[in-house]
Amino acid sequence: MNEELKNNEEVTEEAAETVADTAETAAETMDDYADQIEVDPVWKNLEDLLDKQTVITVEVGGIVKAGVVAYVEGVRGFIPASQLDIGYVENLESWLGRKVDVVVITADAKEKRLVLSGKKVARAKAEEAKKEKIAAMKVGTVVKGVVESLKPYGAFVDIGDDLTGLVHVSQISRKRVKTPEDVLKVGDEVEAKVIAIKDGKISLSMKALEEAPEEPAEEVFPYKEDGKASTSLGALLRGIKLD
Repeated sequence: MNEELKNNEEVTEEAAETVADTAETAAETMDDYADQIEVDPVWKNLEDLLDKQTVITVEVGGIVKAGVVAYVEGVRGFIPASQLDIGYVENLESWLGRKVDVVVITADAKEKRLVLSGKKVARAKAEEAKKEKIAAMKVGTVVKGVVESLKPYGAFVDIGDDLTGLVHVSQISRKRVKTPEDVLKVGDEVEAKVIAIKDGKISLSMKALEEAPEEPAEEVFPYKEDGKASTSLGALLRGIKLD
């Protein structure tokens, strides 16, 4: 009887070892071939678009809650309303059927989640256009604008075409100005000269357009050269009547 129990225990141990070996082998096999499982080429491409921030053009095909839908290579992509454009988008319906340049900001193959942004592209385009406009501007150009904000160090002036220049407090007037508020207020129309363009910033001067104050004329004393030199006190006092 004891011999039979011993044999049963040995069989049980062997079975357990076999099961353990089989599980370990299966795990090794899964690990060995995990990197060989074929990745969906469409999602792989979407991930590449995300990594490289490649700009693509899509067409808005539907309106959903808080955004719109557009398809990329047959995959449904979501563009949140906050990512459609630089400014606030009030009417989503007006975007239906429109083509939008976007970049991928989320590409989750596991969750089948694709999120796009048109705002990032629009902002980059606006910044590039602004750089080109500033580069085309020349020092010495006289511009007209509207004061849009006042700071302790100067006034920011909207000179049109989405450009803003700074009139430093020292460039507001030839007269001494302690603070911009002493002379200007928001909404004032002003004229100024471009005096510097550096690092994408425009410096303006209102003072440069003011006429310089006339200097008082020098008093001229009549002098007649008689060809004679005299150092006598009498010569110096001649002509002066003393009481």
